[in-house]
Amino acid sequence: EPCPESKIPVGIKAGSSNKYLKVANNTKELEDCEQANKLGAINSTLSNQSKEAFIDWARYDDSQDHFCELDDERSPAAQYVDLLLNPERYTGYKGPSAWRVWNSIYEENCFKPRSVYRPLNPLAPSRGEDDGESFYTWLEGLCLEKRVFYKLISGLHASINLHLCANYLLEETWGKPSWGPNMKEFKRRFDPVETKGEGPRRLKNLYFLYLIELRALSKVAPYFERSIVDLYTGNVEEDADTKTLLLNIFQDTKSFPMHFDEKSMFAGDKKGAKSLKEEFRLHFKNISRIMDCVGCDKCRLWGKLQTQGLGTALKILFSEKEIQKLPENSPSKGFQLTRQEIVALLNAFG
Repeated sequence: EPCPESKIPVGIKAGSSNKYLKVANNTKELEDCEQANKLGAINSTLSNQSKEAFIDWARYDDSQDHFCELDDERSPAAQYVDLLLNPERYTGYKGPSAWRVWNSIYEENCFKPRSVYRPLNPLAPSRGEDDGESFYTWLEGLCLEKRVFYKLISGLHASINLHLCANYLLEETWGKPSWGPNMKEFKRRFDPVETKGEGPRRLKNLYFLYLIELRALSKVAPYFERSIVDLYTGNVEEDADTKTLLLNIFQDTKSFPMHFDEKSMFAGDKKGAKSLKEEFRLHFKNISRIMDCVGCDKCRLWGKLQTQGLGTALKILFSEKEIQKLPENSPSKGFQLTRQEIVALLNAFG
């Protein structure tokens, strides 16, 4: 039961055609099996209470001074989904269709040098002897920012793979599925022997992604600490509790020494740094659009959520001056986060 058009907040309503829309990619994989469709289907049940709350949210959002519109959310098919009913786990989505998505992400967006002919997808089938550590030699010639970009995408890939290994369909007996960690699948994707030494690097990239998102949380704390910022849902008591919990998380992040300093990024000559930053942003937007091609609803939901969470983290890290200048008691046009960005950032970090 997705929300009807009239109840979707105006901030996420828009039309923007691009080459990754479903219409442009209507070839259905013959290999799509019944199990994948069943496991990948989204549970779109919403209580009447939730539906009423969404109308209220839309009214509240309309009264706010928002200026930031998320282009990647411009889809006429947008709908609200209860994330508690749709945990990130194995869905049976695999094969050529899943390969194409990851190959597009690595091939189109990872600042690939022309001299590198093999796919940059770390899970791609091996071609000859160019494996393990030697695969990464192409990265050495790139500037810091481009290396960071690749590590973040690799970390994102590792995160998605780790979730499906940790919450795998172990057996299905008469409508009673059993879920849990699949050690064999985990080893296939991350074990040094099975991945020719590459697995541990994927996990390091996952940790790097975690540090970046942790850093973003600590940087954005002043935005939420202002009394004017309310995590509005319509339930005053719950909203206050949620904000307290969020401020506790920010407090915890301060106890951890930060291992990444984004000040070293885009620190070259102003003109070059500005164009590199824009390129970085556009590559990232492109990845968000590629996620729209994913043929499994649940995979698309979580892929987009994690991608948007990382995008929000980057937005925060590159808006430090704007965050510092925020007025205490009035909305600011310098920096804003939408509800979707906040939800995505916290879910991605989780």
